[in-house]
Formats: sequence, C-alpha cells, structure tokens
Amino acid sequence: MRFDAWHRASLRRTLLMVLLPGMLLLVVAELWLTWRTSLDAANAAYDRSLLGAIKAIDANISTESGGLAVELPYRMLEFFELTASGQVYYRVATDDALVEIGNADLPAPAGTLVTGQPRFSDSVYFDQPVRVGTYARVLAERIGGSQHDQRVIIQVAETLGSRNAFTRSLVWQSVQRDLLLILLASVLLAAAIGWALKPLRRLHDEVRSRAPQDLAPLDTERIPADVRPLVDAINHHVVRNRALTEARRRFIDDASHQLRTPLATLATQVGYALREPDADRMRDALSAVKTQLDEAVRQTNQMLSLARTDAAELELERIDLVALARQVTRDWWPAARDSGVDLGFDSDCEQLELPAHAALLREALSNLLHNAIRYTPRDGEVTVAVRRTEGIAILDVIDSGPGIPEDEMPRAGERFFRASNMTLPGSGLGLAIVRSIAQRHGGGMRLAAREGGRGLVVSIELPLV
Repeated sequence: MRFDAWHRASLRRTLLMVLLPGMLLLVVAELWLTWRTSLDAANAAYDRSLLGAIKAIDANISTESGGLAVELPYRMLEFFELTASGQVYYRVATDDALVEIGNADLPAPAGTLVTGQPRFSDSVYFDQPVRVGTYARVLAERIGGSQHDQRVIIQVAETLGSRNAFTRSLVWQSVQRDLLLILLASVLLAAAIGWALKPLRRLHDEVRSRAPQDLAPLDTERIPADVRPLVDAINHHVVRNRALTEARRRFIDDASHQLRTPLATLATQVGYALREPDADRMRDALSAVKTQLDEAVRQTNQMLSLARTDAAELELERIDLVALARQVTRDWWPAARDSGVDLGFDSDCEQLELPAHAALLREALSNLLHNAIRYTPRDGEVTVAVRRTEGIAILDVIDSGPGIPEDEMPRAGERFFRASNMTLPGSGLGLAIVRSIAQRHGGGMRLAAREGGRGLVVSIELPLV
C-alpha cells in the first residue's frame, strides 16, 4: 500500500492489516515449534519400543557354544512391525565384525559407541528413511579364542511410517486449534476495535452537531487516555482560535468606537473650513484638521499594531537584547533632541541573549519611548536600561514625566485607558501594545514610580529560556 493510501485508510483497517499478519507469523512459528515438539515426542515414544526390542534380542544372545548365537523373539518382532506400521531390521555383531547375524549392511552410528548407553539416529536403508537404535555391551565369555574383552553390538531399525503419521496427527491438531484461535481472535479484535473507537464516533457526532460560532473546548471526561492528548491539542487550538476571533471582534468594536468621534470631528472641521471666507481662518481650520487627522492616523496605526500583535505567529529566534535596545534608542535620538529631552542608554551586561521576536520587541520599545519622550517636559530625562535577574531579562524605560497616579497603575495597559493626569491627546493603546507583546513572549509588563523623584518606570520582563 502506498504511503498516502495507508494514511487514508481507516484506523480499524490499519490495525487489522498490522495485527493479522503478525498473528499469522506467530502461528507459523508456533506450528514449527509444534512440529519439532511432536517429532521429539514421537521419537521419545517410539525409541522406547526400539530399546525394548534391543533388550529382548540381547536377552536371547548365547555364547555357550563357543560362538555367538541368537534365538530371535519372532513374535515380538512381528508385533513390533505391526506397531511401527512398516519394516523392522536387526543386526547382532561383535565390534570387530568377525561375527554378524541379521542385516549385515545395516548402517552403523557415527562416532564412538559408548558401552551400556543406547544411541538412536536417523539413517537411510534401501532408499528408505529409518530410525536405528544401537546398543553395545561386553560379552561375559570370550569367543573365537580372543585374548581381549569383546563387545556385542545390537541394532534394531524401523521405517518411519508410524512416527511420521503420529507427528502429522499432532501438527494437524495444532493447525486446527490455531486456525480456530485466529478466527476467534479476529472476531474479538474487530469487536474490541469497534468498541474502542466508539468515543471517537461520539466525539465526531459532538463536533458535527455544534453551531458554527461554538468554540467551547471539547469534553474530555469520556475520552480514552490514549486519545486525550489529541483532544487536548484540539482544545488548545480551539482556545487559540477563540482568542483570535475575540481579538478580531474586539478590534472591530474598538475601531468603530474610537474612530467614530475623530471622523465626525474631521467632517465638522472640514465643513467649517469650506464655509469660512477668511483665508487666515480657513488656514487655522485646515491646521486643526491636519492635527486631528494626524491623531486619527496614529490611533489607527496603533490599533492595527495591537491587532497584528495579538494575531501574529510568534517565531522566536536568539537575539541580543542589549544590541536591540541600544539600536532602538539611537533611532529615537532625533525625536528626543527635537523635544529637548536627554535620551540615554544603560546596561549592566555587554550582551544578553534570549529567544524573542525582534520586530515585536522593537515595536514595544518604540511605543514606550514615544510615550516617554512625549510626556517628559523639556530638559527632562529618559533612560533605556537593560538588566538581568535570575532567569529573567528586564528592559526598563525610565522617564521624568508626570507619571501615573498610584491608584490607577493597576489599570495601566488596558485598551484605551488613559491616566487622569494626562493632558495631551492620545488613544491609550501604547501600553496595551507593550503588555500584549510581553505576554506573547511569556513575560509581562510592570509599572512603578521613579525612585527619588517625579516620573515613571515601565519594565518589560522576558524569560531567558
């Protein structure tokens, strides 16, 4: 199956396609083990019969005549042939092969034969596979005038018909049992998969039945633990989309509310200028229109910046906060000189790296410097400072302006909030932009009165990791 088709397949089909071949492989391995076990069991059972025949022949060996004589137990051999369902061969000989009785060409076992220990081996005799049992013992009386101890070797061989039939019977029983187990396991597996996928079907029905505007998180109470991480990720995505939708709605509401008054004022001022016959008064009216228009443009840009800050993808990179703050401070030196404000920079370290979005941090610092320079009187001071504490980088903007009343500081950073002591026109969005950017970086914004005098300290706190 191709990769894309594999992923398009249902989970049920995928599990069955993975598990069933694995089960078949296990069955094949189990059948091979069963065959080996059955063969060993058959050999153990039938080898005992071979050993019984060998012992019976051994009991009928005689050396009283000075030679080697054997009185064969024919009835036992006939019964043994019936049991073996084939032919039975025997051989009785001395280990020097001077005396041989029976099938003289019966194959001898490989290696050295240990006295008193029977050995069983597979061989071929007359183009037929046979099982040969061999036993050796020392003769009680020497024959043929031998001066050394002599051994007699007794061999009995049988064809493998009964053994093979017995082994096939055991293997076939195992095959039947395994096929039945595979069938039952497949049925149980299909039923178990269907039962396990019921929560997903329930989740599917719940999502399909939701209203388009319903962005509430999915209920995870009845979700299996294995699927819960997926549902948690979906809920996280839903929450982010809900926050984005709420931010857009809030932006539309704020824009319609904040721009209605400036636009109405502009329309009134333009109408007044058109009706004014005096050129000087018309110029004054147009100057007021220009001022009002500049403020509307700035307010619109701030609202767009705030919306962009809330919705932008935050791709972090390693930046040097000291270098960034120093460069932004230099960019604002001309504006500070025009306002008669002494703008300086200070840092307690040469370099301070942290993961951040450089453009958003420049936006935040620029908003703070715009507010600080604008509200600081001539001959005042504004300082940008970078410092480090345990695990946190802090970017301070310190001014000598009017500050914010202490009881109003908790509200600083709210959209469109302006302190009661502010006299210059403004939108109340600058600190809201700064706080949003700080929170997007996992940090925060903090305000405090300047130590030792009049002014305000706005701090952006950012995690170093």
